[in-house]
Amino acid sequence: MGRQNRGANAGPQDKQHFSHSHILKLIVNPTETVLTCNACEQPNNTNKPFYGCNTCQYFLHENCFNAPRFLNHASHPSHPLTLLPSATYSSCSFTCKACDSAGNGFCFSCACCEFDIHLQCASLSSLILVDKHPHQLELNFGSPYEDKDSEYVCDICSEIMNKENWLYYCGGCDFASHLHCAITSPEVGVFAKQQRPIPNPNSNSNSNSNPNSNTNPNARVEMINSANEAEEQIMAAQLRAQIAARGREACLDLVTPRRRYGYY
Repeated sequence: MGRQNRGANAGPQDKQHFSHSHILKLIVNPTETVLTCNACEQPNNTNKPFYGCNTCQYFLHENCFNAPRFLNHASHPSHPLTLLPSATYSSCSFTCKACDSAGNGFCFSCACCEFDIHLQCASLSSLILVDKHPHQLELNFGSPYEDKDSEYVCDICSEIMNKENWLYYCGGCDFASHLHCAITSPEVGVFAKQQRPIPNPNSNSNSNSNPNSNTNPNARVEMINSANEAEEQIMAAQLRAQIAARGREACLDLVTPRRRYGYY
C-alpha cells in the first residue's frame, strides 16, 4: 500500500516548526537511511525521534525541534540569544564563538554583539568525564587563567588552544581540552525551560474583585497574541541593531509574523 499523504490532516505525531512551512512528520527507523538534521548538521545515528519533510528533504532531531526560540545562556549574560534557522550574514554561515568552527544550520545569536553559537554547543554539559583524565572537567567560556594572554595547549591533542574559545578544564590538575577532543560526537541536548514574561490580562482589574465573577472569554487569546508580539519585537530590535552595524536590510527577511489567533 502506498504512503498516505495526509497534507493538512496531520497525525498526532506530526508537528509544525517555525523554521519550515510544511508539517514535519515523524520518521520511523530513521537510521535505515542517512539523514542530516538541518538544525545541527549532524546525522541521526540513533533511533531517537526524527522529524522531516520528505518533499523538501528537511529534517530535525527531536531535541533540535524543541530548542527554545530564546535562550538565556551563561556565556553571554548581557542579552538573550535568539534561535535563527540560518545566520543573518551575507554568507548565511557563521563562526561559532564556542568551538570556532563554521556553521550553516541553526544558531543561537545575539545580533547586537555578533555572537553566534551552534545548538550543540549551547546545550553542552557544564561537567563531563573523559577517558584521558580521572576527574570531572568543567566547561569554561574562555581562558581559565588570570593572565588572559597566556598560551595553553589541549592536553588531549597537544595543539595550542584559541584563548577566545570554550574549553573543558580541571583546575586542580591544570588539564585542558578542546570541546571536540572531549566530546567527539556532539549532540544537541535537552534545553532547560526558558522563562518568558507573559502579560497578565487582568493586570488592570481590581485586586479585590469577586473571584467568581465572569472573566473575559478572549483573555487567553489576547495573552498569547501579546506574548507573541513581544517576542517579535525583541527579535526585530536585535536584527535592526545588526542592520545598523552592517548597513543591510536583508536581515529583516528572517522576521516571520506570528500567527494571530481569532476570537470564537
